[in-house]
Amino acid sequence: MKKPKSVHSVLDETLRALGIDAPIKNYSLFGAWKEIVGETIALQTQPRSLRNQILFLDVSHSTWIQQLQFLKPQLLEKLNAFLGKPLIRDIRFKLGKISSPSLPPSQSPVWPKEPLDKGTLDRMDALLGKIEDKEMREGLRNILVKGAKLERYRKKQK
Repeated sequence: MKKPKSVHSVLDETLRALGIDAPIKNYSLFGAWKEIVGETIALQTQPRSLRNQILFLDVSHSTWIQQLQFLKPQLLEKLNAFLGKPLIRDIRFKLGKISSPSLPPSQSPVWPKEPLDKGTLDRMDALLGKIEDKEMREGLRNILVKGAKLERYRKKQK
């Protein structure tokens, strides 16, 4: 009888087999931004998107952009250390509006109301269809849907 595998290792193997481990890992840095870069930088920056191993950041002021250019090697090191492997090769800075770190309880973010087209939802379901565990499949689907809605909302704001 084989020794049982941990849920963590089974999940890692499944995500890797589906080819969605890197995208999920990459986008996890958005939620952990403050912990990765520290509060001072997090208050002045906000991750906008991640494409072709390039992280695009909105920055509050041009002087911060200049300072962050000097810090780019350290930021890349911290980000890739968080991700566990070198998944980000460059960071691009752009002057932009930084949203407040937390919303008052009476307000809810607008992006959850962002509609997704049937094609996007069908592609997500096709990716996740191979996962047999219903609870895990639904959890991963929720993550992908929220990420897609947030990305679509951010593109509209540009």
